[in-house]
Amino acid sequence: MSARRVVLIGYGAIAGDIAEALRVAREPGYALAVLLRPGSSSAGRVPKDMPILDGSDAVAAFAPDLIIEAAGHGAVRESVPACLALGLPVLISSIGALHDDALYADLVAAARRGGGRLLLASGALGGLDYVRAVCHAKQLELRYESRKPPAAWAAELRALGHDPAALAVPVTLFSGTAREAAARYPQNLNVAAALALAGPGFEATGVDVVCDPAASGNTHVVRASSEFGTMSLEIANQPSPTNPKSSWIVAQALLAAVDQHFCPVVMM
Repeated sequence: MSARRVVLIGYGAIAGDIAEALRVAREPGYALAVLLRPGSSSAGRVPKDMPILDGSDAVAAFAPDLIIEAAGHGAVRESVPACLALGLPVLISSIGALHDDALYADLVAAARRGGGRLLLASGALGGLDYVRAVCHAKQLELRYESRKPPAAWAAELRALGHDPAALAVPVTLFSGTAREAAARYPQNLNVAAALALAGPGFEATGVDVVCDPAASGNTHVVRASSEFGTMSLEIANQPSPTNPKSSWIVAQALLAAVDQHFCPVVMM
């Protein structure tokens, strides 16, 4: 069996972690390339034996089996539609970009035209299988709370007049819908978007964003209630060593999704 061919969109911390893991994977292994905009500052971090691609024609020539987006909302808008139009499966981590209904519709249309497939990673969150199962419940109530330490919200705290280093009590930065949260915090609330897409939608999914000086990690709490029962889930992830706004587990979740994509046995 030949190596699985994978293109990474972007080469920041998450993409670097993914590439490092895939490069040492056992047979059949992976052949990797990176899609970057011309002049990207990330080019210097890409290993010399990994080709850098500059557009959809180069992606088509590389003939990947899978594309992984790990570069932010802008990359979902700029690069993913063309990849879907090529008939390729695209695993995206920046799910928050899909709060834009027009963009989401364009991606779905591109996938249908070209035969591609948009794959959504669970990222730092769990419990999406349960939420999918109850998403059509008549009495569904779904709420998500993000609770992170001040290091993750330093700029936002200063804008509100708080000193991040001296914060003594929790501060609620936001309370509203998943659509508002994903639009306001594109680097932080991809999990809220994933929950909304698995569940009743962006308007019907409530979100609270709390900065807590007592938080030791990035905590995610999901509460669901319907005629089928209730769920209360709490996950405490360690922040990424290079980006406290993101959880360290995100790259591992993407790697698990890659494994499921190529595995003959799939857990739905």
